[in-house]
Amino acid sequence: MSVIFPATGVGHEQFAVKSAAFLDEDLMKVRILFAAIAATTMSFFTAQAELHAQDIPGIEICTVEKTMERRTSCLQSNVEFLQKTITKLSADHQQKIDAANRQIEALKAQVASLQKVAGDLLAAQKQVSDDLKKKADQPPSKDGK
Repeated sequence: MSVIFPATGVGHEQFAVKSAAFLDEDLMKVRILFAAIAATTMSFFTAQAELHAQDIPGIEICTVEKTMERRTSCLQSNVEFLQKTITKLSADHQQKIDAANRQIEALKAQVASLQKVAGDLLAAQKQVSDDLKKKADQPPSKDGK
């Protein structure tokens, strides 16, 4: 199977013919590129540091392999690396979530404590107010005979 693609030339339009094997190779390059971008993006958001190409040691370009066995092995290696990376990132994020949940529980305990203190203060204020009201409502005492 052959496909004709337009290619720009100097001064006029030229056409290039690519076979299905080259199309499969291009598709493989796109898949590898997507996997590398996904891994880089995940690392970027978690590491919050400047990334370099050597920061991703497990991603390989499998299109350079000539035999299907080596290419398949290369792709499997990439998949395993990405799965390990995802597992590691999941564990890291779970630890962060657990720490946040512990902090939330501590804050809930502090809020409950403050609510109790506020309730006690309101009760004491009401008691003082009631005592003052009772004193004001009492008739003056008769000490004189």
